[in-house]
This record gives sequence, structure tokens and C-alpha cells, in this order.
Amino acid sequence: MKSLICSLFILTSLSSSAKAPYQSDPLLILFWNVENFFDYIDDGTGESDNEFSSFGIRRWNKRKFYSKCDAIAKSIFWIGERYDRMPDVIGFAEIENRRVLYKLLNSTLLRKFDYKVVHFDSNDRRGIDVALLYRESVFSKVSVSRKVPEYQGQKMKTRDILHVCLEDRMGQNINLIVNHHPSRFGGERESAGRRQAAMCSLKYMCDSLVSAGEKSIVAMGDFNDAPDGEQFNIIEEVLVNETDSLFDEGRGTIRYKGKWDLIDMFLVSEDLAPISEMEILEIPFLMVYDRSYPGIKPLRTYSGPRYIGGVSDHCPIVLKISDFNIIR
Repeated sequence: MKSLICSLFILTSLSSSAKAPYQSDPLLILFWNVENFFDYIDDGTGESDNEFSSFGIRRWNKRKFYSKCDAIAKSIFWIGERYDRMPDVIGFAEIENRRVLYKLLNSTLLRKFDYKVVHFDSNDRRGIDVALLYRESVFSKVSVSRKVPEYQGQKMKTRDILHVCLEDRMGQNINLIVNHHPSRFGGERESAGRRQAAMCSLKYMCDSLVSAGEKSIVAMGDFNDAPDGEQFNIIEEVLVNETDSLFDEGRGTIRYKGKWDLIDMFLVSEDLAPISEMEILEIPFLMVYDRSYPGIKPLRTYSGPRYIGGVSDHCPIVLKISDFNIIR
């Protein structure tokens, strides 16, 4: 009961804050790889669709799915309380389909907010995609596009790179690009070429935007490599990596064998770099002690085959753009 009352209080305060006339705020962007966010229905698509179904080996069912929806929503409200307002934009990785996002928004208290969905189905073997939510009261959707990365002249069976150009109520454009680059499956050296190809696709997209006169660009995502990876040399002339200081401090978004790796990040255009700040969020109720190594780690939905009820092995990240004022 205490938790419910607290949640309602947060919701009321955030709602009233969002509706205040002529309130100017910085832009707040959230990105989160929510790890295998599948619904519980086997549609016969993707290698993981059967696995994450009521009859699959995960025994993924309606109760577990909606529990994950509640945990994601609770986390977003926790972020809203931390920053005194809800995120204006939310980028997701590892989403099965648009239906999952609608259920997330409609089955939780997120329905009180005006988030709209941008999503395309990709050709990824696992059946997972990237997606973006934006506040309709803050932005109008201007244009949407996507690009399938190519490797050695062939389109890869991986996640699309999603581009959404939004215009705020003051007529300012911001270009948001959501990424989930190929994993290290098969070995880091063997898979490096695929990640370089994905980065080349991102650079091509950014070069096109710059040529069209667009100055405000934010690329977010799970890049499946650390900031010192060679493929980031491809993009450094176009975008500035917001993770450099965090990486130097040994911070990370995912923990493997007791070591933090920083693979989720924001890359921004030069005009935005001086006014942007990235933060890695360790949400208290989604962090657990690591039984194998000293320290804490994110609470996953599954530990191996065992259901433990968390959200993801990734920490969410937030970007605050201080002088990109949003009028509410």
C-alpha cells in the first residue's frame, strides 16, 4: 500500500509539472536495452519467439510479461522523480514488436502520459528491434526513416538503424538515431567487421543529415563495444562520444565476470556536445549483489534458465541537453 501511495504521489506531481504552462526545461533522453522484451505469444517469427512463449523453454507467460512491463514503467517513474520530470524521448533496444510497446504503455501508469511509438520490424534473426517513444505534447513527428546495415555488399540480418526527426513547439529540430549494433557472437575479432559496417551505415546517415543542414543529432544505442573500439574512429569526425569521461572512470552499463563494460552510449553532434551530459543509472530496485564477484550488477529477467523477475543485464542511460529548451 505504501508503495502504491508513493507511486500515485509521484504520478500526480509529474503530471501537474508536465502541464504547467510556459515552463521551460532542458531536453531529457533515455535509452535502455531491455533485454529480450518479448510478448508471450508465439507468432512464428524470429529464433527467440518460440523460446519466449507460454510453451517455450522459458515458460514465458502473461504474468511474467506484465510483471516486466510494470518493472520498466516503475523504473521510468523513478527516473522521472530523479529529474523532476518524465523523459521527453525514450529509445529502446531488444523489443520484439510494436504490440509489446502498446501493452507497456496501456497496461501501466504510463498511459497517463502522451508517449507515441515509432517502430519497424527488422530482419534480425532473434526477432528483436529498436524503437523510440516521444512525448506528443512536446514534439510533433516530422520524418522517420531506417537503414539496414550492409556487410561485404550484403544486407545484414540485424537490427535496423532507426532515424526519427522531431520538431518541438518552438520549431527546433532534433534528429534521434537508435542503434543496436551486431553483437560479439562468434568472437570479438570475427564480429568486429559487422560492427564496423553498422558504424559506416550510421556515418552515412549522419553525413546525409549534415548535408541537409541538420545540426542537432543524437545517436543512442547499444554499440556492443567499448568507446575505445576501432569502429568509433569512423564516426568521430561527425559525432562526439559523451561516454569518454565515464569510460576513464571505469564506469559501465553491463557487467561480465565482475568487470563493467561501457557499451551503451550517446553520440552527439558538435553543436550539442558542450551542452550535453550523459549519466549511467543504477536503479536501486534493479541492482543485485553479484554472487560470483564483489560488487553489484543489474537484475536480469532470467539468470540462465531460471526466472528471477528483473528487467535487463543493461543499466539505462540518460542524456540531458541543458540549452535545448523545451516549452511545455
